[in-house]
Amino acid sequence: MRPGTRRFEQAFGVRRLTRSVLLGIDTGGTYTDAVLFNETDGLLAKAKALTTRHDLAVGISASVDEVLHSSAVPASAIGLVSLSTTLATNALVEGQGGRTCLVMIGFGPDDLKRDGLSEALGTDPVIFLSGGHDTHGNENLLDMSPLEDALPQLGQAVSAFAVAGYFAVRNPAHEIRVRDRIRTVTDLPVTCSHELSSKLGGPRRALTTLLNARLVAMIDRLIGSCETFAKRRGISAPMMVVRGDGALISAAEARLRPIETILSGPAASLVGARYLTDLDNAVVSDIGGTTTDVAILDGGKPRLDADGAVVGGHRTMVEAVAMRTYGLGGDSEVRIDERGLTAKIELGPRRLVPLGLAAELHGDAVLDALERQLRSVHPGRNDGRFAVRTGVPESLAAGLQPQEANLFARIDGKPIPLDQLLTSMAQGAVLDRLVARGLVHLCGITPSDAMHVLGREGQWERKAAELGLKLALRMKDGAGRPIAETPEELASHIVARLHRRSAEIVLGTCFAEDGLAEVDPARSVLIDRALSGKDGIVRFGLSLDRPLVGLGASAPVYYPEIAEMLSTAALIPRDSDVANAVGAVVGQVQMSAEVLVTSPQDGIFILSGCGDSLRLGEQEAAFAEARRRADSVVRERVAANGASATLVIMEESVDAPEIEGRRRLIEARIVARAVGRPRIALG
Repeated sequence: MRPGTRRFEQAFGVRRLTRSVLLGIDTGGTYTDAVLFNETDGLLAKAKALTTRHDLAVGISASVDEVLHSSAVPASAIGLVSLSTTLATNALVEGQGGRTCLVMIGFGPDDLKRDGLSEALGTDPVIFLSGGHDTHGNENLLDMSPLEDALPQLGQAVSAFAVAGYFAVRNPAHEIRVRDRIRTVTDLPVTCSHELSSKLGGPRRALTTLLNARLVAMIDRLIGSCETFAKRRGISAPMMVVRGDGALISAAEARLRPIETILSGPAASLVGARYLTDLDNAVVSDIGGTTTDVAILDGGKPRLDADGAVVGGHRTMVEAVAMRTYGLGGDSEVRIDERGLTAKIELGPRRLVPLGLAAELHGDAVLDALERQLRSVHPGRNDGRFAVRTGVPESLAAGLQPQEANLFARIDGKPIPLDQLLTSMAQGAVLDRLVARGLVHLCGITPSDAMHVLGREGQWERKAAELGLKLALRMKDGAGRPIAETPEELASHIVARLHRRSAEIVLGTCFAEDGLAEVDPARSVLIDRALSGKDGIVRFGLSLDRPLVGLGASAPVYYPEIAEMLSTAALIPRDSDVANAVGAVVGQVQMSAEVLVTSPQDGIFILSGCGDSLRLGEQEAAFAEARRRADSVVRERVAANGASATLVIMEESVDAPEIEGRRRLIEARIVARAVGRPRIALG
């Protein structure tokens, strides 16, 4: 057994793995990683390939074929395929997703103002229907006529529907009726709020449902690509997906509830970090192309966020590791503000295709355009920028406005320079909307390009990165001075900015864990003095009480300096570049089921959750039925996710205050939690 594996099992509750070969895949914004793993020998092989957005199967095939070839393991020997991904997280951080119609049952327009629902909805359509239920599950009259009138047109204008009903967690009947009608008329994916959460809080449940609906097509394509590849290679093993809390769910369940895969990649990286380092206490920071994810290991375990995961500024009802995700990565957009006396560099949150990567993929078309722009006497506002289609299915372009459709038609699979694409400033906003829909990628300067110019990375075309930075050097600050003298100097400024922002991000996470969430490291003068090392009569310093574990392909070139700023040790474990894929194969299935018992009046006890509402006349009988129902349903859920329940724990919380000398039941919550290892096919 690999050293530390037993401690890992104890910390995460993972049972001993079989000797079957397990395949872990992590599909990120830039790279798709694959590992082959078994308990006896640990990591057998690893490989990376570029994530191919136009056809995810291409990148998956390239990475998996490489590990099979280098390990000489036959595909038939694989007993389990486990997938983690940051695609859902990245989409929410960047504000991307399919156009979705939100159907609100029993809510009014004012409810959109709560929990950030209006901001998340944006310009997507919303329909309000009268109906819904009260706190005990009694229904109000449902009127579906506004939906019936709108469905024929909406079926052609959106790619999915989200349905949220008032007190649907007490009685989901109206959500189910609306869902079935939408599917009959449009044949489009529909997500209901009661399928995602049993918690109260209608607007936030509606928000979670809306985001889930937007992600359905993306996660469906990813899982479909994996299944297609596996079938072609003769892999007949079960397929699992990492959930946001680090547990595993079946691929079929992930297709229905893709919102549960937000923070899938980060959760897998945390599990992988624990396995790779054996550390009980650490700050874990994973830098990818699009995001940086930071979490704390304390006593060998990650903390779950009881209030729901926050991604892209949205507080969801998804239980996930208490991890903070920031739009900062190696492929973050570099924005230079030259309006002040000194130019300022900001990064992200939007991901760009690095110029070096664009040239690597498309050759002279990118280099020729950059050289043409350099020869121009006058610099242009769009110099060094290109647009290219992401290659997603045409169906996801449903509902484009005429201006958007016209611009989209002029963009194809090869990068087109923005100085040739955009003929007016107004078209810039149109292009941004296409990017937000996930239909178009922008190419431009990123920290990865800066690293190529400095010679610290070399996987892509360095010349394109140099040309891009030379174009940026033509900008002048408010005092009329060039923003830097050489491409190398500008590259150093960009990398330094990434180091500083990363340090601030790590500190922000640590302050929040210490109960100091109100402290903003980016705005504190004292923290600025400490991080920058400025001299003064008073010297400021700060340090972490535990090491900084850096994960990600670019971790070795970034985190040593970041850890130095934080006066702590940097630990970059071997195989840190595939920590997500490692974490994907050592998890387990964890499910829960919740039943609520309420008493609207003496002698009446109503059960809600895990099935139809039930009315009983005795409290003990209601409690017994609630326990039976929760136990039965949680075992069914574990089985539906390809595992057998090896442990079931029942938790009960009862709110029954004493009123005039006798206890009166207000609410009882019975929760069953089950754990099991996924079934592994024997090769």
